Amino acid sequence: MTSGPGATASTPRRVVVVPTYNEAPNVLRAIDAVLAAAPECHVLVVDDNSPDGTGPLVAAHPDFGNRVHLLGRPGRGGLGAAYRAGFAWAFDHGYEQIAQMDADLSHPPDRLPALFAALDDADVAVGSRYVRGGGVKRWGWHRQLISRGGNLYVRLLLGTPVRDTTAGFKAFRAEALRTIDVLASESNGYSFQIENTWNATRRGLRITEVPITFTDRTAGASKMSGSIAREALGLVLRWRIAEIRGREPRARRRTAA
Repeated sequence: MTSGPGATASTPRRVVVVPTYNEAPNVLRAIDAVLAAAPECHVLVVDDNSPDGTGPLVAAHPDFGNRVHLLGRPGRGGLGAAYRAGFAWAFDHGYEQIAQMDADLSHPPDRLPALFAALDDADVAVGSRYVRGGGVKRWGWHRQLISRGGNLYVRLLLGTPVRDTTAGFKAFRAEALRTIDVLASESNGYSFQIENTWNATRRGLRITEVPITFTDRTAGASKMSGSIAREALGLVLRWRIAEIRGREPRARRRTAA
């Protein structure tokens, strides 16, 4: 049972995993926003040796070692690799519910309670832009078209009912992550989000979508690029072909993130 502020005897042990690379302008605001929205939660920052000093900022947080934790990695190894390291740490430390979110505050921390509450009746809760009540802010029509088109492509090709397959704001029961064998996943870019959602669908897990409003970052540089998006679309096609041929689909490990 968690012993942090706001916890009750029946509250599952919860942690929010936040991968970072050069997020010094955002990381402390993100940590404080999580702790304010979900005071029973811990925060694990997985930092890829950011040259801008993101890691030392986390280590200087007044709640460091209590509700705030830091997992340092030797260098930039990709989004998927960072999440796998964070999930493995969470398993080792006995957390029962594990959320993931970006450090740039594009994901609304005040929706964390809704994501965790959804796990009462689901194995995976997806913070979704594309269900009723969800949306995006500060995106141009071109980026919205690419995102919606990419999600439609994934849903049609992989047969998943989840409307926001590329969502990076999720909460999982720990046993759900073990069921999809997340530590053996091989995607390293943003296709990591698609791979886990698809694997949860294929294994019959209960998935629910919780509406959120995604707000584009105001500080720091986005890690998204055209090559990463193209990589994800290509991997989806390869996974589907492998499945049709009766082979267990595996993504090719990549370091882009």
